[in-house]
Amino acid sequence: MSWASVGQYGIRTMTTLRLALVQLSVGNDKATNISRAVSFIERAKQKRADIVILPECFNSPYGTSHFATYAESIPNGETSTALSEVARKNNVYVIGGTIPERDNEKLYNTCTVWGPDGNLVAKHRKMHLFDINIKGKITFCESDSLSAGNSLTTFEAKDWKIGIGICYDIRFEEMARLYRNKGCQMLIYPAAFNMTTGPLHWSLLQRARANDNQLYVACVSPARGSPPGYVAWGHTQLTNPWGEILDELDAGEDMVVSDIDLKIVNEVRAQIPTFNQRRTDLYDTIWKEN
Repeated sequence: MSWASVGQYGIRTMTTLRLALVQLSVGNDKATNISRAVSFIERAKQKRADIVILPECFNSPYGTSHFATYAESIPNGETSTALSEVARKNNVYVIGGTIPERDNEKLYNTCTVWGPDGNLVAKHRKMHLFDINIKGKITFCESDSLSAGNSLTTFEAKDWKIGIGICYDIRFEEMARLYRNKGCQMLIYPAAFNMTTGPLHWSLLQRARANDNQLYVACVSPARGSPPGYVAWGHTQLTNPWGEILDELDAGEDMVVSDIDLKIVNEVRAQIPTFNQRRTDLYDTIWKEN
């Protein structure tokens, strides 16, 4: 157990939060995918989790050819209904990974946040669409079917302020800095890195965002599937404000439950006070409101 974490089996205090990171296997049947997610949320509650986090695109195969077929409205679609109900029944926060969202004629890659009362607390639409072309390895273009979101998304749980991003969003350090500016102590990214970028950048980016902004970072991936189609790297990870990896899964379906401590955030920020040492007289990161 890391010295900088309460750890999975540590003593809980008023400043700790228990997270469940769920690395789900995702298949072609939406009802089965939803049912598996609900089952893991119930198991997480048995371990006394405060927040349960699902992966990107957990109710649908990940691919531009699938988004329109599996898309549904929020908060009235079948996935939203199931997440609302399981959050309420188990008195737990649920970060609903992402699902393809249909809003009139547009599709979005959207993360929902459900409160212990079953109400929709927040909704984040992926701001940076995953359009890449690594020759001979992978080409993917989310913008062929999806529209980009235009808003930062935060919510509060048990004295924590938490920011939401989705997968490719983590590559944009300005977005993480804006969340830090807004007072966030943790960033959550449902994500599905692939077999090319995953080994190179998955852990690196999480540690960088955590260290740069002195906060916790949780990235939750689907379990690794099999070709054909998009194959996720897996390796769901939790990182602390020192940039230390507290927990990491392998490639298969699994769940990790771990405590994090708000005091660690405060200690790191007091000991290495970079936030107050930034030369905002010379440079700054700003949010341009729509």
